[in-house]
Amino acid sequence: MNRFTRTASLWIATAALALASLEAHAEGRIRIAEQFGVVYLMLNVAQDQKLIEKHAKAAGIDAQVEWIKLSGGSAVNDALLSGNIDIAGAGVGPLLTLWDRTRGKQNVRGVASLGNFPFYLVSTNPAVKSLADFGDKDRIALPAVGVSVQSRVLQLASARLWGDKEFNRLDRISVTLPHPDAVAALIKGGTEINAHFGNPPFQEQELAGNPKAHIVLDSYQVLGGPASATVLYATEKFRNENPKTYRAFVDALDEAAQFIAANPEKAADIYIRTSDAKIDRALLLRIIKNPEVQFKTAPQNTYALAEFMHRVGAIRNKPASVKDYFFDDVRTEAGN
Repeated sequence: MNRFTRTASLWIATAALALASLEAHAEGRIRIAEQFGVVYLMLNVAQDQKLIEKHAKAAGIDAQVEWIKLSGGSAVNDALLSGNIDIAGAGVGPLLTLWDRTRGKQNVRGVASLGNFPFYLVSTNPAVKSLADFGDKDRIALPAVGVSVQSRVLQLASARLWGDKEFNRLDRISVTLPHPDAVAALIKGGTEINAHFGNPPFQEQELAGNPKAHIVLDSYQVLGGPASATVLYATEKFRNENPKTYRAFVDALDEAAQFIAANPEKAADIYIRTSDAKIDRALLLRIIKNPEVQFKTAPQNTYALAEFMHRVGAIRNKPASVKDYFFDDVRTEAGN
């Protein structure tokens, strides 16, 4: 073996050891994307109480948790596919889009639900009492037009009203806008935005802050009851290569759900503290204690949206059940 060969062999061996070291320390690092609203309260509690770190430590690893704030399913999906995050937090619509797009490749699937929350389509136009009343001068704010769960629920409701060929009829008057900006527009007025399909607490702030604000559509009516509109999802690679970290994460979610149920007052304070939210605490508590709001990790009433998206061509592959687009887990066995 000549000097060059020995040097090359030594370099390869060193690189292999370094790679092995990196792989050995991969467990414990987790980057989580969240968006805006009380629908992310389980993540807020997990962050504040350091529950992921707690469960990771019990598994023998030191967790390095990074929290990333994004807005809209498109931004979240891009971040997941580019490898900038490990856990995506967004609506069922973005999950189904990515599940369909990555089948046989990254194999993105759902990890857990963040609970059941009614989403309201709120309008300040007195003439708008139903979807049929929206006109060309109206503008509906959404997190991501044609992608977010709000947009997909609106499309499903439109399809039932006007037929499948007209499922995206209201997309032309929809505008992509983060929830906080939409709230400001509806409460203050003076912009083209006069409707917002949001989530808690933004919808409740609009209803309380503008006497003209009223509910036009309730997502529970469209989806057939309490539904998991916001979910968490990841790539198959992350789940397989980081089993202890993944388990620590889902165990932390379960503990967070239990914490909120047992300590709604503390949970409200955590939300205000971690999200730096400017919200009336009494209003926030009413949302958390609302019987229609359920903090749970098992997905519920998601399949109607999956079937609809396939029917209108938004996704190519039709899932047979929720088990197709959620990872196998005892938490999701009873999902639908």
